[in-house]
Amino acid sequence: MGVFVLNGDIGISQLESHLWQAANILRGPVDASDFKSYIFPLLFFKRISDVYDEEYAVALDESDGDIEYAQFPENHRFQIPDESHWNDVRALSSNIGFALQKAMRSIEQANPDTLHGIFGDAQWTNKERLSDSLLKDLIEHFSKLSLGNAQCKADILGQSYEYLIKKFADLTNKKAGEFYTPRSVVSLLVRILAPQAGESIYDPACGTGGMLLEALHHVKEHGGDENLMLGKVYGQEKNLTTSSIARMNLFLHGAEDFHIERGDTLRQPAFYSGDSLATFDCVIANPPFSLEKWGEDVWINDPYGRNFAGLPPGKSGDFAWVQHMLKSMAIKSGRMGVVLPHGVLFRMSKEGEIRRKLLEMDVLEAVIGLGPNLFYGTGLAACVLVFRESKPREHRHKVLFIDASKEFKTGRAQNELLPEHVENIHRWYAEYQDVEGICRVVTIDEIRENDFNLNIPRYVEPVIEEESLSVEEAVANLKQSLEAAYEAEDRLKALLEREGLLS
Repeated sequence: MGVFVLNGDIGISQLESHLWQAANILRGPVDASDFKSYIFPLLFFKRISDVYDEEYAVALDESDGDIEYAQFPENHRFQIPDESHWNDVRALSSNIGFALQKAMRSIEQANPDTLHGIFGDAQWTNKERLSDSLLKDLIEHFSKLSLGNAQCKADILGQSYEYLIKKFADLTNKKAGEFYTPRSVVSLLVRILAPQAGESIYDPACGTGGMLLEALHHVKEHGGDENLMLGKVYGQEKNLTTSSIARMNLFLHGAEDFHIERGDTLRQPAFYSGDSLATFDCVIANPPFSLEKWGEDVWINDPYGRNFAGLPPGKSGDFAWVQHMLKSMAIKSGRMGVVLPHGVLFRMSKEGEIRRKLLEMDVLEAVIGLGPNLFYGTGLAACVLVFRESKPREHRHKVLFIDASKEFKTGRAQNELLPEHVENIHRWYAEYQDVEGICRVVTIDEIRENDFNLNIPRYVEPVIEEESLSVEEAVANLKQSLEAAYEAEDRLKALLEREGLLS
């Protein structure tokens, strides 16, 4: 069975549909929350095998059919050892899971600098879950499309990849928030930070790499040279599968020379310079909200001095992420955007003290309140905090509060931040001035008078539209309210009598 491609190039909708059908083949034996552990590695395995074949064909043509030359490592971005190609596994009819696992490990070992551990730790050899017939169906399904560069451009593949991430997020809901941030929210943060060509970008809770990719897209869309970003994209992610997906995601989008490390950022940060944390121009993240058991024991004597504003409470790591990110900002050029739950704005005790110190350091530039139910797995409204190592003169000793809680489109399962909402919020941030009922520039002195409470309604009062009622309408409303009150009173009396509580 050969591959097929419609009209030469694969379209985004065709590829998305094909990938979703692959996930449906797994439905039943495999839990939806585990789909990503199998689909993404297979997608990546097929992709690099097809690209290898393209490179082989080009080298063969260049050398007038010299097979030895076509196999030279220099002619290939990734090395694929003997018996480890997609077609080698496809040719088998038994022990397919074992062959898949062996091929993936061989490819990782042959590319230690780029692909170490990239295929994750899925249990391909578990025949109770993945029978030979199921794997055969899955491999044949993937084999129908060529995923080489000629038919499948990196951006198209990357977009389809993000489509799958979102679909899996929809399926798994609660777990999804761990690895998927709505793209519109990512776009807002990146527009605010405005990364430039040649600057470094760091996400300490990078999930599947969406924020890093959006930063690269921003540079390209604004005429910057993407090549200046080589080696300047950094991310760390605790979950093995998710960190692998982040690396695949960046590769599939055509990104090169990036640094994604697996590990617990708060306990063991991966990037440092000498005895200090490495610093970056743009620091961006949507860390896990109010993480428990985040590493308080380590931070009591943190070797990197990340408790400079105080030790966060053991039951919530929100301000641990904030302080880690602040410590990771470059001097002068450093800025950061972080998505957090609203509780960080007003919770007292240890967090109140940390807020006070951060405000007195004058690094907080803006507080943006987002609408409800925008994130997978939580209906809670979130906020965005924007920090700068060196604020513009006109922003010093001030904080901009933006109430963007009404900026969303209501959805059946999830609300959505549309491009026009992102545009509005970004404009309010960029203009940095008072807008009645929406945003207000507040001095640190006023915030101090409010005990360093950052709750947005304290500073931005909503505009209350006066409703003009006629006398007749007001009397009708009063009668309706009285009738409802009498009905409620009757129901209460009946309930009390039934329970013998009313004589």
